[in-house]
Amino acid sequence: MQRHFDQEFSGLKDQILKMGDYVQESVDMAMKGLTERNLQHFSRVHELEILVNQSHIEVDEACLKVLARQSPLATSLRLVFSIVKINADLERMGDQAVNIAYNGQHYLAAPPIKPLIDLPKMGEEVKLMVRESLEAFFNADIELAKKVLIYDDVVDELKDKIFKELCQMMKQDPSIVEPALNLILIARNLERLGDHATNIAEEAIFDASGQDVRHGSAKP
Repeated sequence: MQRHFDQEFSGLKDQILKMGDYVQESVDMAMKGLTERNLQHFSRVHELEILVNQSHIEVDEACLKVLARQSPLATSLRLVFSIVKINADLERMGDQAVNIAYNGQHYLAAPPIKPLIDLPKMGEEVKLMVRESLEAFFNADIELAKKVLIYDDVVDELKDKIFKELCQMMKQDPSIVEPALNLILIARNLERLGDHATNIAEEAIFDASGQDVRHGSAKP
């Protein structure tokens, strides 16, 4: 029975990792659409959303089949539930990438108001968080998961910096309020992406050690 579970878990792992690849590409395309002022990249984000949503349904169905067929032991049961939660976080990440594309398209309808420096940095940090949070979970790598929690602080600091800069710009020039708000919303979308990656890192720590760090801190 355990061998069958291991085989099905391997299939689930592959599906989740593929979904993670979709999310990383979604964030990459959304940010390239913004920085390169290329609407075609936003179209790719919407294509990837379809794939993320399909994967979301497939993983949930696969987890239900495992529970129905295998009657897994407590440790395996916890693993399946963790995958269900990670699956939900990845689907919501896909939604946030779509939101970036949507807000980016609105921003590009007007002339640029500033060089984009910190937003691309946020995007790179978020992609790193997605990749390493999944790696931490599947490799039971607690130290890597803790690093992801630190990356989240970096993302939050960049978001705060962007908010302050844009608020100051709007005070000085009210004519840029609408495009500035679009950039603020994109920063918020990126922050939420980081939050979902943090959830996966916290799940990695819990699954590997039994330590629940959701409302505390596992940072060194």
